[in-house]
Amino acid sequence: MPGIDECLIEVMRLPGARGASVVDWTSGLALGTIGESPNGDHEATAAETAEVARMAAEQPVFAQAGPYAGSTGPPAPAVEDVIVTTAPGYHILRFVETAFDSSVFLHLWLDRAEGNLAMARIRLGEIAERLVLA
Repeated sequence: MPGIDECLIEVMRLPGARGASVVDWTSGLALGTIGESPNGDHEATAAETAEVARMAAEQPVFAQAGPYAGSTGPPAPAVEDVIVTTAPGYHILRFVETAFDSSVFLHLWLDRAEGNLAMARIRLGEIAERLVLA
C-alpha cells in the first residue's frame, strides 16, 4: 500500500497532470505536493482548494449519504470528488476515506488539452483507495 509520496508520483503519470497534492481539508495544510501549482505556491493552493472541499463536504445537499437513484442497495457514499473546470484545465478534488476522520483529499491539476478528465477521475479514485496515511 503506497504512502503519500508514492501516490503523488503515480498521479503525475496521468496524461496532462500538471501538479498534485494531498491536503487536509480541515486545516488547509498540504501533506505532500508534486509538480506545478496553479498560482505558484503549493501551500496557498492547498488552503484555497481546502475551502472548496470543505464547502462541498459540509453542505447537507451534497454530503448526504443515501440510496442510489432507483436502487434499494447500499447507501451511496458522501461526496466522492469535486471537479472545477477552468479554461486551461481541470481541478479534481478526490476525498480519501481513512480509518480516523477522512479529512484528506487528493488534488489533481489537469491540463485541459492534454488530459482526459474521465480517465483521471477513475484513476484518482483507484489511487485514493490505496493511499495509506501514517
